[in-house]
This record gives sequence, structure tokens and C-alpha cells, in this order.
Amino acid sequence: MSNFFRSNGFKRFLILAGIAIALYMMRSMINLILLTFIITYLMNQLTTKTTKEIKKYVRMGEKAVTVTLYLLLVAGIVAIIYKYLPIVTQQITQLFDLIASFSLNPNDNEIARYLAPTFDKIELGKYLEQGVDLTLKNITNIGKIILHIFIALILSLFILLEKKRIIEFTAKFKDSKMSHLYDELHYFSKIFIRSFGKVIEAQFIIAAVNCGLSVIALYIMGFPHLIALGIMLFILGLVPVAGVIMSLIPLSIIAYSIGGPMYIVYILMIVMVLHAMEAYFLNPKLMSAKTNLPIFYTFIVILFSEHFLGVWGLIIGIPLFMFLLDILGVTSSEDELQQAMEIQEDKKIE
Repeated sequence: MSNFFRSNGFKRFLILAGIAIALYMMRSMINLILLTFIITYLMNQLTTKTTKEIKKYVRMGEKAVTVTLYLLLVAGIVAIIYKYLPIVTQQITQLFDLIASFSLNPNDNEIARYLAPTFDKIELGKYLEQGVDLTLKNITNIGKIILHIFIALILSLFILLEKKRIIEFTAKFKDSKMSHLYDELHYFSKIFIRSFGKVIEAQFIIAAVNCGLSVIALYIMGFPHLIALGIMLFILGLVPVAGVIMSLIPLSIIAYSIGGPMYIVYILMIVMVLHAMEAYFLNPKLMSAKTNLPIFYTFIVILFSEHFLGVWGLIIGIPLFMFLLDILGVTSSEDELQQAMEIQEDKKIE
């Protein structure tokens, strides 16, 4: 028993539990913490790749590229808020109204005749009234959300600009009296960035690609309120698997309203094509093999993470699960090969 309490596995469990408790105590800041990490990670990846490409043509430092990208990002956010926020607010309200006013005419076809009584009992309008109230409430709190985003942008900018100094200063703890704690935290941070960070990056890229292609297809089909639909599809696209299913409900209702049953078939075909592209092209290219969870596991993780973490759980539930799998050593042969290559690269750097 004494050997168990002295083992590295038990010590790592205690440290991981301590990190979880610390994050729970800082739960009022969790939005800012998650936004800062996600923005920092994504901008670091973008800066590194952009700098590499620019250096082929022009000599430009990484810090200059970082500042330029942040200025472009802030300018884009300000332009969107100034120009499109009123339009988005109006379109979201109209979108809810369109869905709420949906009704099946029993005289349309045989399917509508059987489904019409069921839809009348559901009273869709009552449920959507709560959604409208929640949406308007969040819009009124948009100032707080924007403030969190800009604080996260500033913090992430300073982190990237002083990346080397931060790494050098943190490395000093390796030879301090906290060396054992430093080693374990360094171990967890490497795994966290490798698993959580990579999956978050992949989710954002996949959501952006699916959103762009979906909006183009919806535009061709003549769908209204494309800006609001695009925002909805992007946010739901960040939720693995379940997001696709959730997006089908409003899309099918709108499709039936503007084009009848055939438009629902078109929507299903578009979603199938996009899902196939995600499963056979984007996922293998952007994520490691072990992130291809069975659908059962995916839904269970999303359900539990949403219960404990709220809306954030829908987005970070799967990445957190990947992090835990990595710690437990649940890896595929491709992951083990990648880890071995990373260890060799670390040794070369040292």
C-alpha cells in the first residue's frame, strides 16, 4: 500500500485532481481561461505557418507577423460587430419566427397527413419562445461577451509576443525546489497541447469548412437568413457528430417551408456529403486515428460534459476526453509512432 502512495501514477493523479479543483474554484473565470487558451493555440498555429510561408518571399520576423494577424483579426471583429450585429439580431429573430410558424398541411401528401396531428401536439412555438428569450438575453449581454473576447485577445497576444521569454523563465523551475511539481506539470502540459489543442484546432477547421460549404449550398437552394444560419451551423459544427443532427431539425423545417418534401431530401443529401467528406477526408487529415471514437462514446461524453460544464461542455467535452485517453495511454499505433518522433525531436533540441 505504501508503494502505491509513493508511485508516480498516484502523484500524477493528485496533481491532476489539484488542477481540477483549482479550475473549479476559478469557475467564474472559466470563460476567459478557455477563450485565452483556444485563441492562443489557434493564433500560434496560424502565426507559425504564416511566418514559414512568408519567409519564402520576404524576410519578416514572427513577432511582426503575429502583430499583423492580431490587428487583422481585431479589425475584422470590430467590422462584423459594427456592420452585421443588427442584421444578425434581426435574422435570428426572424429565423425563430419562421420555425415557430411552421405547420404541416394534411392535404399536401400522405406523409404530411400522418405527421400533422403530431406536430400540432408538440406546440413548437412554445418551445421556441424560450429560445427567443434566451437569444435576446444573450444579445443584451453581448458587451460582457465582447469584453471577454478582447481581454482574451490581449492576453494571448502578450503570450505569443513573449513566448520565448515565458519558456525560458518557466524552465528555471526545473532546477528549483519545485522541480518534481515542474516535471509533472510539464508532462501534463505537453499531453494537453498534443491532444486537447490538436482536437480543438481540428474542430474549428472542420466547422469552418462545413459552414462555408453549407452556406453556399443553402444560397443556391434559396434559403433565407443565411448569416444567422451560417452562425448556427458554425457553432453546431464545433459539436462532434451531435451538431450535425441538431442542425438537421431547423434546416429540415425551413426546407419544407420553402420547397416542400423534396427540399428535405436535398438537405439530407447535402448533410450526408459533408459528413462523408468530414469522416473520410478532414478527420483523418486533421486528427489522429484515436480521435475516431465510436458514436456511442461520443454521445455519452457530450451528454456528461454538457451536464457538468454547460454549453462549453459541448465544445470541449471530446478534447478533454482525448486528453484523459492520452494520460491513460489509450493510444493507437499511429499515435505511438507520432509520440516517438516527438520525443526524438525533443532530444535533438536539448
